[in-house]
Amino acid sequence: MATQAEPVGPLTGVRVVELAGIGPGPFAAMLLADLGADVVRVDRPGGAGIGIDPALDITNRNKRSVLLDLKSAGPEPVLEMAERADVLIEGYRPGVAERLGVGPEQCLARNPRLVYGRMTGWGQDGPLADRAGHDIGYVAVTGSLSVIGPADGPPVVPANLLGDFAGGSMYLVTGVLAALHHARAHGRGQVVDAAIVDGTSHLSALLHGMLRAGAWQDRRGVNPLDGSYPFYGVYETADGGHLAVGALEARFYDEFLDRLGLSEARPDASPDDPTTVPPRDDPASWPLLRERIAARVRTRTRDEWARHFADSDACVAPVLSLREAPHHPHLAARGTFVEHAGTVQPAPAPRFSDTPTAVRTAPARPGQHHAEVVRDWGLTALPAAEATSADHPQPRKARP
Repeated sequence: MATQAEPVGPLTGVRVVELAGIGPGPFAAMLLADLGADVVRVDRPGGAGIGIDPALDITNRNKRSVLLDLKSAGPEPVLEMAERADVLIEGYRPGVAERLGVGPEQCLARNPRLVYGRMTGWGQDGPLADRAGHDIGYVAVTGSLSVIGPADGPPVVPANLLGDFAGGSMYLVTGVLAALHHARAHGRGQVVDAAIVDGTSHLSALLHGMLRAGAWQDRRGVNPLDGSYPFYGVYETADGGHLAVGALEARFYDEFLDRLGLSEARPDASPDDPTTVPPRDDPASWPLLRERIAARVRTRTRDEWARHFADSDACVAPVLSLREAPHHPHLAARGTFVEHAGTVQPAPAPRFSDTPTAVRTAPARPGQHHAEVVRDWGLTALPAAEATSADHPQPRKARP
């Protein structure tokens, strides 16, 4: 793992207020913090977390935390922070921020240049806007979940990567940065309504075009990128591991077969020869093609195949676990993962030539930087934190 120097970061000087939540909001704020922004997370005493020690919640790295009970303190402390900030991020259900007195109208009245980022699953309006939800339901209604998994089984849940983080966090960050650019050019802030259902649907733009063109069928197991092609999928190895094969183009496919020790059968060849495969352009022969490839892949372990294909353009890669990934030679050489405060974690991304980024600080524990933020931001309305979870670190409760 790489050791990185103290960074500058392209967002140095940008101040962000994050009203504490779980899931895509904290991840989006982490990304802004990774890019150099001064992100202050407003934690609630006894507030909900992800059920682990806050000191290990990587989504709170590179941030600072203050402790505030909005219900008892009232809105003024947050409004004062919004007045001094460039960006505010909240992930409440629609209407909650307004009832707490820290909604867009109230915050923009104090700071007309503020970018107010709202992160929800369903969005700020629509029939489901007020309903509870989780990643799996959001990706389900967008059609995105339906394309993942085998034809003869149910859709496969992609953890919370597709909805919460790809369709949610990344779109919130994109919107916030675009609105921040506009605010600096024109002096006007605005509200960014980032809904997971919107972002996840947007991610499927290519598939909708292919669907209209007849190049994609609206069912699993028959499409170019859903694992139905024998030369684009996952195969089990001799040790129970797996090999990912992406030999879509003909030249890569030819190299893949050659490395496997297989060749396309001549018209007069015996169909029972296990070293030959039928033509890949004939979908009717794909079951046999898949069977022959699978049989060859099962003759070696995952790591043996990884070494065998390491210097080729066959588009083959071992399927690694989360613990194994940091040790992959390519990822290790690039410093894709780093170790900070004893925790191995993904390094900030993307990379910048003039304003490098890094993991600067460990995850902020609730209230850990209360006095420091009051001083640095020149705050007067934020009550003193008498006892914070930085003094008594405990795992926070997960939201049901």
